[in-house]
Amino acid sequence: MTDMERTISVVVNGVPREATVPVRWLLSDALRHGFGLTGTHVGCEHGVCGSCTVLVDGQPTRSCLVLAVQMDGHEITTVEGLSRSDHQGGQVLHPIQEAFRECHALQCGFCTPGFLTTIAAGLDARDPSVEITDEEVDELVGGNLCRCTGYANIKKACRHAAATMREGAKVATPAPQDEEATR
Repeated sequence: MTDMERTISVVVNGVPREATVPVRWLLSDALRHGFGLTGTHVGCEHGVCGSCTVLVDGQPTRSCLVLAVQMDGHEITTVEGLSRSDHQGGQVLHPIQEAFRECHALQCGFCTPGFLTTIAAGLDARDPSVEITDEEVDELVGGNLCRCTGYANIKKACRHAAATMREGAKVATPAPQDEEATR
């Protein structure tokens, strides 16, 4: 290791990782070139387009704007980490990933990882039992740029994912029981 390199320890997609990275590397460089996670796309390199958005400690972060060495000790979730393992060892897509597929919310796909991570964080942070508003949808997609879709299907996917999460919240919450019936 030289003066121009640092070793960082991070948790990426739930897995503790360590890497020696050049001090000039951006988080996007470390993810793509250091860890081989190429789902994070680099577009404008100025933080405007949102294609490089990942979650740092659960918060959407433009990976082209932060140095990799600043991430030492943090937890990072990329688009590859949005899905979760099921009980049989397979993968279950995050509701927004499934909704993008079902609602045809992508065309070229370049902006998709940034949209997915941003929207997933927003949906996960809100009360799923409350119906999503058009204003919330606009807020969730407003910070990312797409040159292909016109946003209609991205917004449709956002509403679809919120509805799926709402239905899941209803199933996960047992119905209150009548005290008379339980005696």
